[in-house]
Amino acid sequence: MKISHETALPVPPGKKNSIMVLTGEPSGDFHAATLIKAMGKIDPGLYISGIGGPRMEAEQVDIFFSIDKLSAMGITEVISQFRYIKLAFDTFKSRLRTHPPDLIILIDYPGFNLKAAKYVKQKFDIPIFYYITPKVWAWKESRLKEIKKYIDHAALIFPFEEKLYNKAKIPSTYVGNPLMDDYPEHMAKPFLKRPFLTGEPLVEGSGKESDRESMDSELVIGLLPGSRKAEITNLLGIMLETAVIIHEQKKSARFLISAVSGLHSERIRQILSPYDQELFEVIQGRPMAIFEKSDLLIAASGTVTLEAALCCLPTIIVYKMSPISYRIAKLFVRVKYAGLANLIAGKELMPELLQDEANPEKISQRAFSMLENLKEYENQLLLVRKLLGASGASKRAARIALDLVK
Repeated sequence: MKISHETALPVPPGKKNSIMVLTGEPSGDFHAATLIKAMGKIDPGLYISGIGGPRMEAEQVDIFFSIDKLSAMGITEVISQFRYIKLAFDTFKSRLRTHPPDLIILIDYPGFNLKAAKYVKQKFDIPIFYYITPKVWAWKESRLKEIKKYIDHAALIFPFEEKLYNKAKIPSTYVGNPLMDDYPEHMAKPFLKRPFLTGEPLVEGSGKESDRESMDSELVIGLLPGSRKAEITNLLGIMLETAVIIHEQKKSARFLISAVSGLHSERIRQILSPYDQELFEVIQGRPMAIFEKSDLLIAASGTVTLEAALCCLPTIIVYKMSPISYRIAKLFVRVKYAGLANLIAGKELMPELLQDEANPEKISQRAFSMLENLKEYENQLLLVRKLLGASGASKRAARIALDLVK
């Protein structure tokens, strides 16, 4: 039995249509905010509420539950945060009863969002639009059945997703990748400024020191441990130990640590406290501030590695989760690579060191090897941009979403 809208609270004065947006991670918060901004340009009279973070809030979204407690990956990690996930879902159900929207937009976060979609379709007559769809190409292809049953339209952001959705006969559109909007073509120019790092010969007789150790003072390496608390706990210590090994051979190397949203800055500083503070700097906000200064990245597998690829910034991908989560993932994951750039290109453009291989010795060895010829890695990454196509994903997705509004 469908729930009636008759007892619902009215849309705020000056607003015509109501949209609810649900996400659960900083990356989803970012993509949701971009989509919301694009929708607002088409229809300024929208009232938007949802589960999100600071970027959605900056777009004047009425946030009824924060993503702060929701970001988790892996079986054991999700179990530890189950009570927060349950509280978020209960809040969502309550909000549906009091403020049923004209459209629900799901952004990534499939474990929560597909359950939400099922509940909506059982209790309400509200269209559902999925943007940044579940990674069915990697694992849980069975989710396509749920998507077909509960989702009215899906916006796809990877070209290889089209075949799967067409085969499953799910209404969908490849809108392009939203990162192409944030990293336009001019940002693919090399960031590397040091001749010895680009493979160019050193100029002799210039009056400057020509030995490599003197130029090593220019070396900057970005450390990006991820946006989830579990990722930071599992990876940052490994990255810091890697930095110590690199610094032993390159005495003037320095390291920039990414604190993506500021949500876990205190945890980062706790892990960092035993180390030489002069070697490290914590940078809050989007990773571009680190990209612009870095010659090489050591980064957790995730969206940030695709961002780095669009900037042609050589990157070592690392990832480590609890042993139980990893063993379970190995049983179900069907793709050859963990990194998005590697998946898109169909080959390893960014070296991957996962689980037991994600240790300071192996990561530092790979870093030293890459520093010998970063220019080659940089040029190879141009392929990723070519394969993703044109910009304008958020605008195309916004038009589809608004067409679904009743």
